[in-house]
Amino acid sequence: MDEIVKQALAKWPNVPHCTGWLLLDRRGQWRMRDEAAQAAGALGDAIRHEALIGFINRNYERDPDGQWFFQNGPQRVYVELAYTPWIVRLSAMDGALRLTDHTGAPFDPAQAFLDDEGALLFSDAATPPRVAALHDHDLDLFSSHATFDDASRGGVFHLRDGADLPLQPIARADVESRFRFVASPAARAASKA
Repeated sequence: MDEIVKQALAKWPNVPHCTGWLLLDRRGQWRMRDEAAQAAGALGDAIRHEALIGFINRNYERDPDGQWFFQNGPQRVYVELAYTPWIVRLSAMDGALRLTDHTGAPFDPAQAFLDDEGALLFSDAATPPRVAALHDHDLDLFSSHATFDDASRGGVFHLRDGADLPLQPIARADVESRFRFVASPAARAASKA
């Protein structure tokens, strides 16, 4: 967390939280959702300002209830998730594959999943594990390093020599509860009102 954010929290500890206004889409883009976008159920406008994106990325965290948020100075801005709290990109460099999350940090997968809608997910070894959906632009690269078994709805992802990850089937409807995150803090807050 940025030092300026810590100072703002100390100075103004009781600023109300915000929900519904920030969304992480399936391609790892931050999106601002004004009232019209929220009312229409739209994704909102992609944030393009690089300094703001960097600030959000550095101050993106999880609360004890599994809700992801961006700490904007003294205000906690809860994030609506189009699917998972993390989106990863797959790249090949010097013959080795690597995953990088939407904040630019390396993502070291411990498990791989194929959901019932064809999305690919990875989880790491953290406690609780972070779960990330693979960016759809990287499906060809992924497929060229995977072996699929239609009968089991699984297969194997060949990440690198000696690091094959079995592709485990998972129902999309089970991802949120299995990985203990809240996809819509706004809906959760509304249900408690």
